[in-house]
Amino acid sequence: MSIGIPAAAGWRVLEQARWREREARHHERADALLAGHLERRRLGAAHPVEDFLFTYYSHKPGRLRRWHPGAGAVLLGEAALDRLDRRWYREFTVPDPRGGSARGVGLDAEAFYAERGATVDFVSALLRAVNARPAHLGCFGLHEWAMVYRLSPEQVRHARVPLRLGSEGTDRVVESHRVHCSHYDAFRFFTPEARPLNRLRPTRRDQVDQDQPGCLHATMDCYKWAYKLTPAVPGELVLDCFELARDVRELDMRASPYDLSGHGYSPVRIETAEGKAEYMAAQKEFAERGTALRSRLLEVCEALAGGPARGGRSR
Repeated sequence: MSIGIPAAAGWRVLEQARWREREARHHERADALLAGHLERRRLGAAHPVEDFLFTYYSHKPGRLRRWHPGAGAVLLGEAALDRLDRRWYREFTVPDPRGGSARGVGLDAEAFYAERGATVDFVSALLRAVNARPAHLGCFGLHEWAMVYRLSPEQVRHARVPLRLGSEGTDRVVESHRVHCSHYDAFRFFTPEARPLNRLRPTRRDQVDQDQPGCLHATMDCYKWAYKLTPAVPGELVLDCFELARDVRELDMRASPYDLSGHGYSPVRIETAEGKAEYMAAQKEFAERGTALRSRLLEVCEALAGGPARGGRSR
């Protein structure tokens, strides 16, 4: 979908009426996505599935609600001047849609890249590598099981939520499967007894070499990379990544050892053949959605780097 009017030097010039409409739609969409979390926060209530999106991921609800046009867009109109108080925004002279010239406000991509170039290059290298790999769909979400392996009920992370198969049954599932977790940020939460059972030894250093599109955590991380590149990423794309992370998180926990029926979630019983098939079908769909979002994020990285993004591993 086109999100601007093409202009010289690659600018997308947005007249005030149009970008204010986009901003309003973004606010409306974000408010719907955030309503449940904000209400629970007001009440002091915890949620074992959705809280993850606001605890593991550090983007605050207010920042998620804030709309940005993204790199390469210039906003026209008096209302755009308010953005000059925000970091990395500045004034530009650009061709206006009527053939003249106008002063507008947009992201200073050169300044952003000068300060955040290492992050841009790392994200670009990682997303490009993940998209180049085939999806491995045989992990069955066992990372969540490995995180509670041989723990007592009071030691598990969601201690108020019972285990579907009990502690012994959960341990048997782990021991009867090949654990094949490639994502460091999942593997690092394995219990000490579960770590030796994993066929891989992912580290932060080799993340670019290990992450793959079938991994639920690598897919959820599209959201992390989107907000880490804010305000260069259009707000609509950040919300698309958030929605994917939310949907993946639901599968992640439905396939976990926890009994979440009290929260309205039916289990994906990955200890059965039927459950495995259900998990893999959803995993494949999420991998496809993640690939599409990574491609859009890579376009942002390339715009910031002034061409094909450079490789890199630094944060």
